[in-house]
Amino acid sequence: MSVLVFGSANADLIFPTPTLPAPGETVLGESWRASPGGKGANQATAAARAGARTHFIGAVGTDSLAEVALSGMAAAGVDLSGLARVGVATGAAAICVDARGANQISVASGANMAVRATQVADAELGPDTVLLLQMEVPVEEMVALVARARAAGARIILNLAPPAPVPEAMLRQIDLLVANEHEAAWLAASLGVAPEAAALRGALGIDVVVTRGEQGSEAATATGTHHQPAFQALAVDTTGAGDCWCGTLAAALDAGEDLPTAMRRASAAAAIAVGREGAAVAMPTATETEALLASA
Repeated sequence: MSVLVFGSANADLIFPTPTLPAPGETVLGESWRASPGGKGANQATAAARAGARTHFIGAVGTDSLAEVALSGMAAAGVDLSGLARVGVATGAAAICVDARGANQISVASGANMAVRATQVADAELGPDTVLLLQMEVPVEEMVALVARARAAGARIILNLAPPAPVPEAMLRQIDLLVANEHEAAWLAASLGVAPEAAALRGALGIDVVVTRGEQGSEAATATGTHHQPAFQALAVDTTGAGDCWCGTLAAALDAGEDLPTAMRRASAAAAIAVGREGAAVAMPTATETEALLASA
């Protein structure tokens, strides 16, 4: 059993500020920090810290930011043997976080656009593999990888973040689509349906989960719908909360948990993550998540 993450790795440059800047406004903060990030790397870190054997496929540059981008995964024990180092700057994100924990993010993709499906060996795709993807690498490479994974019998999860056009034929090949309420609304508008899990499932014919922050999450599957309430949390920094949710969910499904149980575990992990600063560095361990689940 394993989780294979095909996605992005960034160096996050984080700027705590009293408020988020409006267009044309400069807001002064006291300090900044560099931290590992990128949706793929964040989700791989979350999956590994949740206990899954995790392999990351991505690309970074040969610059000093590469080690920052990889540090969270390395510390979590993620297998980085499939990583490509290319002659393009490592992906980076500028993140403003206000006093309430809300964030504003700008991303330069850099080396993430150089990741290729051919970096994934055929032996890594099979019925014991959970393939987890996001939207920060080239869509055409995801299309090629999803087709191979489907043929090999892997379980495929796509986190539609950030939202961008995806061939409908590829969407119909995945097993589970995860989107937050904004991403779900974007996709629903393109399909001409309501921004709800059940409506999206009806349009695409695949299982769908829509996460709604403090309002919890909802799933629509062939057996019906399920609502998972959010765990109470004091938000310090919401950066990476969705990535924590997705990575933990993938690890739970890889371990054999059913979707409702996996959603509950993912919600608990995300509640812990938002109480900490940073993205990858905020991901909880399996022990921490178990403790919250036991106390709820």
